[in-house]
Formats: sequence, structure tokens, C-alpha cells
Amino acid sequence: MMVKLLLSWDIRQGQDEAYFTFIVKEFVPTLMRLGLRPTDAWYTIYGDEPQILIGAVADDLDGMARALRSETWAQSTSKLSHYIENYRQKIVPARSSFQL
Repeated sequence: MMVKLLLSWDIRQGQDEAYFTFIVKEFVPTLMRLGLRPTDAWYTIYGDEPQILIGAVADDLDGMARALRSETWAQSTSKLSHYIENYRQKIVPARSSFQL
């Protein structure tokens, strides 16, 4: 059964440009190298919800677990933490519609 990784966070004040460069040039390519396929990217401009929500799917829970236990994932999320705050992640059964 396909599973989906849901990631959410807020961009740190003053880090917008560096954040977007990192996401495009490093973070998303790293997801793909780990076998996670990006499905969603949402940017909240109004309200009290997380500013960013990203979804990525894996073919099964074992594949997702391998990716999230990898040193590559640890390094990538460590770099990401320089640009963001209020990081959250969860794994859910994948659906084709918007998921929280």
C-alpha cells in the first residue's frame, strides 16, 4: 500500500530567498534520490496554518522507513532546519486528494 509523507513548517523570518533556493536545488532532489515522489506543495498566505505543506509518496511503508532512517535524510533535514521552524512530519496512507 502506498504511503504519503506529510511535511509542514514555517519559513524563518528573513530566510525566504535562501530557503527557496535550498528547496529547489537540494531538498526536492534529495527526496527523489531517496525514492520519495513529491505529490503536493502548498504555500499558505493567510491564516494560522503552517506556511508550507509538502507531500511525497513511497510505494510502501518499508520504503518510506528506509528513506527516513537514512543518513541522507538526516543531513537534508538538518540543513532544512537552518531555514525553517515549527517542523512536523507524519506518514499516512496515500490518497489522491489533499491530505493533512
